[in-house]
Amino acid sequence: MCSYQLQCRGCFGRQNIISYRQLHHSRRLCVLKDGEQIDNTTDEEWRQKLTDQQYYVCRQHGTEMPFTGDLLHNKKMGVYSCVCCQSKLFSSTAKFDSGSGWPSFFKAINEENLIHRVDKSNGMTRIEVLCRKCNSHLGHVFADGPEPTGQRYCINSVSLDFTETKL
Repeated sequence: MCSYQLQCRGCFGRQNIISYRQLHHSRRLCVLKDGEQIDNTTDEEWRQKLTDQQYYVCRQHGTEMPFTGDLLHNKKMGVYSCVCCQSKLFSSTAKFDSGSGWPSFFKAINEENLIHRVDKSNGMTRIEVLCRKCNSHLGHVFADGPEPTGQRYCINSVSLDFTETKL
């Protein structure tokens, strides 16, 4: 049995933990299959492509210092994409000021582009958010956001690229 654990979005409120082999849930986020290969970029290729800070956050599951990210106060209309693979993740229409020190969003463009996983690092339990396409660490999601979702995606600026568009 696969020991890799995920947080099932459909069971988010109950904080159920499920393995890949149990992903027969009807919710859209639960789409990974056991052994599915998302991205085969090597560690050396990531080191060459990303800055040191991007590599630390995206590939080593680090966190940028709060209130330091370039996109924290961005008020332009557009799309926030994964810095590693350019998968479209968040819209500026879902961005809000949470006061946390990181860009915050109350919903993703498409939940299928994200993976939610239980993170028990640093002496606490949180839900980590990763890019589904390249498995890049983006940040965490909390159940204390605004309506209509009640979610707060707290995302590292360095894990995102921003493209200004007319929405």
